[in-house]
Parts: sequence; C-alpha cells; structure tokens
Amino acid sequence: MSNLGQLFDQLRAFDRPPVETWHPDKTVEFDLRISASGEWIHEGGVIPRKRLVKLFSTVLVLRDGQYYLVTPHVKYHIQVDEAPFMAVELRIEGSGESQELYFRTDMDEVVMANADHPLSVTADPQNGQPRPLVEVRDGLCAKLTRPVYYELAQISTEFEGHHTVPGVFSGGIFFKMV
Repeated sequence: MSNLGQLFDQLRAFDRPPVETWHPDKTVEFDLRISASGEWIHEGGVIPRKRLVKLFSTVLVLRDGQYYLVTPHVKYHIQVDEAPFMAVELRIEGSGESQELYFRTDMDEVVMANADHPLSVTADPQNGQPRPLVEVRDGLCAKLTRPVYYELAQISTEFEGHHTVPGVFSGGIFFKMV
C-alpha cells in the first residue's frame, strides 16, 4: 500500500479531527505539494479525488512556519507553494461598514472576513503582483482566485484616516487592499 493509502486509512475515521491536541514527536518527509494553483500533487501526479484532498485538508496544520499533515502518531511534512487553499467564491451581505464578506474555499469551507479570519493583500515577492489572502483557520490561508479578487476590488472603498487607502469592510473591520 502506498504512503498515501496508509495516511488515508489513518484519517478516514475522523470527521473534523482534533489536530490541535495532536503533537507527535515523529516527523516524516512526505512527497506532497500544494501548488500555487491549489492542486495537491503527490509523487509528481495531481490527486484526482476531491474527497481525498478534502480529507487531508482537515489534518493540515501550520507549525513553526512549516506545513504538516498530522495524525496522533506522525506529522508528515509537506510543501505549499503559496497558500494551502483557494478562495473560489465571494458572497457579500449588507453594505458599508456593516458589510460582511463570506469566502468559500476549494475545500468547501466558508469563512467571513473578520478579526478571526483577516483579509490581507501583500505583494508577491517574485513579481510584485497583489497576493490577496484570507485566513481560514489557525494560520492557514486561502489565496483569492483572480475572479474573487476582482469582485472584491469592485466593491472596495476608500477609508479616510491618516492616509486615504482603498479597502473593504467586513465584520466591522476595514481591510486594506494594498
């Protein structure tokens, strides 16, 4: 059985595992990479089964700046090119300062941009292009797809403070778009 199959067998009994309580001592390098486009690639091939990828996403953690798939006994070190998730859909409720922005990820998780799920836009270090992210959980972020980012840009406003900056309101917070 492949390493991928063994990991699947260990995880399938859990709905939403308590990964925050799992701190195994054993670390294994695992040939899994999440590409900048959101593809999960194992041993050079894209994992075609979304159900399997969604299962693995439930045990993905970020610890000390490194990404791992964790089980109660082993943590599998993996590579992530930019962000482990993609924000593929935006739902806007309300307007102005009371506006709420909901993002659905490619793993079908939905988060509202707020203090617990901040929205940020940084410059890509390689090309200087905007890299918009929303935190999904525990430091794990979703990169906004281009259509979602453009939709967000269309509803952006300017906030008058010490400096005028473009951004959006969600959950009572103003998030800068620069």
